[in-house]
Amino acid sequence: MIRVLALAILFAAFAWSCAYPHDRARPELNAWFDHLSSGKGPCCSYADGISVDDPDWESVNGHYRVRIANTAKAGDPFEWVEVPDEAVITEPNRAGRTMVWPVYGTVITIRCFIVGSMT
Repeated sequence: MIRVLALAILFAAFAWSCAYPHDRARPELNAWFDHLSSGKGPCCSYADGISVDDPDWESVNGHYRVRIANTAKAGDPFEWVEVPDEAVITEPNRAGRTMVWPVYGTVITIRCFIVGSMT
């Protein structure tokens, strides 16, 4: 019973932290998300966007990096991943939160990244 409860809490925390591109609570953003793209191509067509809390992204020497989950990694399930310059979205962020669109393969790559409004 305790395992089931622990799994339910873990699942709820994960679901709460994810920001899916088509947020049902803000349907007015659907068209914006659908057309959002970086120099690497469309964001929502190939990967799910997730929110990134302020401690989990930073700018180092003019380049961004994000700390995101790596479920294939033993030990610490998170790692810092460099954001390619061409993955950075420079248009205004209508969603307001920092978001990243990771692509998981043998290595994690970043398809799109947009800085939040920092309000």
